[in-house]
Amino acid sequence: MIDWKRINTVLLDMDGTLLDLHFDSHFWLEHLPRRYAELHKLDQAQVRTELIPQIMAEKGQLNWYSLDYWSERFNVDIVALKREIQHLIGFRVDALDFLQWLKTAHPRVILATNADRKSLDLKLTLTGLDEYVDRIFSSADVGIPKEQQGYWQALMDIEPFDPATTLLIDDNEEVLASAREFGIAQLITINQPDSQSPLRQMTEFPAVNRFAELQPVNKP
Repeated sequence: MIDWKRINTVLLDMDGTLLDLHFDSHFWLEHLPRRYAELHKLDQAQVRTELIPQIMAEKGQLNWYSLDYWSERFNVDIVALKREIQHLIGFRVDALDFLQWLKTAHPRVILATNADRKSLDLKLTLTGLDEYVDRIFSSADVGIPKEQQGYWQALMDIEPFDPATTLLIDDNEEVLASAREFGIAQLITINQPDSQSPLRQMTEFPAVNRFAELQPVNKP
């Protein structure tokens, strides 16, 4: 699927691509509503009805990814609540193998994420993911989410790359569409970002179940 001889830069998403999205899905849809109800002494079913639409209304915007925003919005310590279920944070199947292989293949590897720095601090400490990438670039650093063109331009300004020789792997198809508009040539998505959810049946972009599908048969 990929001609690695023509790839100089690999841009990798974190949540749902390298890391199992189950942690995030469970936190926002289950753990947060339950703990919010307990902390504020409210009915859990009512809280779910009210909180989840508020969360979904910010999808694709910078606030969607900001732990400080949600902490202030809901008057809870989001980071502390995330730590309560941090045992769910982990790599997707064979993601670590792929990162190790990339080190031998020698493209420049950038973690290009919408996760804010508090989320990154939590997940990098637990996974050691930062040891496998050359640079980490968060949308919080520039105030522009990956869904917008300004993110890619800001990334290019600090980490120059040739879109024609760049591969982006991301589970978010809105992000991939934005990258395509920017001119990034190779775009791959993930069939099952959340290991506890069904495989996606239809994707606009080429999709893989495992990273091994992207690697040459004769690995270096």
